Amino acid sequence: MKEFIDKVAVITGAASGIGYSLTERSAKEGMKVVLADVEETALKQAEKKIKELGVETLAVKTDVSKAEDVEALAKKALDTFGKVHLLCNNAGVGGGVYALENSLSDWRWVLGVNLWGVIHGTHYFARIMDKQDTECHIVNTASDAGLFIGAGIAYTVSKHGIVALSEALYNELRGKGSKLSVSVLCPGFTKTNLLKSERNRPTELVNQSGEGTETPTPGYQEFLENAKQLIENGMSPQRVAEIVFDAIRQNKFYIIPRPDICTDRIKARMENILEERNPSTVVS
Repeated sequence: MKEFIDKVAVITGAASGIGYSLTERSAKEGMKVVLADVEETALKQAEKKIKELGVETLAVKTDVSKAEDVEALAKKALDTFGKVHLLCNNAGVGGGVYALENSLSDWRWVLGVNLWGVIHGTHYFARIMDKQDTECHIVNTASDAGLFIGAGIAYTVSKHGIVALSEALYNELRGKGSKLSVSVLCPGFTKTNLLKSERNRPTELVNQSGEGTETPTPGYQEFLENAKQLIENGMSPQRVAEIVFDAIRQNKFYIIPRPDICTDRIKARMENILEERNPSTVVS
């Protein structure tokens, strides 16, 4: 997919971070844009800023963990613009602690948004886009944490699932000669509000005192403090969006904005698998 003018883009998690930057870049490329986000106030603010760029815009409050919300998003996008050419399954949350400390609510929340959000987006959009018989593209936002194993948290599990889903979908579409293609975005630390995700956590999935993320161990608290610094000094989401659009034009599947910080860990994991060695110990 090389031409974007007058095409239609749907972006989830569009109100902030990488999602907003993908939306802004879509608008600047001359696309009509559909913004989806669970945070209504931020969504309205994002919609206002995108409209000021002079493009046709639709904002739809969407909880991607709910199939009915994503189904409604697809219907509204098609009812409004007739087609969808670019889908960015970008909505995501950062959450959960170490594997032995996660509550079931941690697992359900993180996997619900991160992995099921991409599953729902794929389910309700991919077949429609495939049948349009014109160049279309899906970008699924995973993480470099989906390419190697760090702390055994729900976030890492969800991102590995996104990579696997994306690889399978890419091969399936290529095998049938579809004009729809797929990329998986695996950013490293990016200057976003990822660690503030709890603001959007559903009440029914909030941990009780003494479980899961409510009482992380001192070791995990230290990990979070380090992560805050790395995110604050991370790549700008605008730069990530620029890299994504370059990759779409090249029909590039793996989009890794910071290979310098993850290549060695990816290589070590692959070598362990090929040599049937036990996993390398990672301190996080």
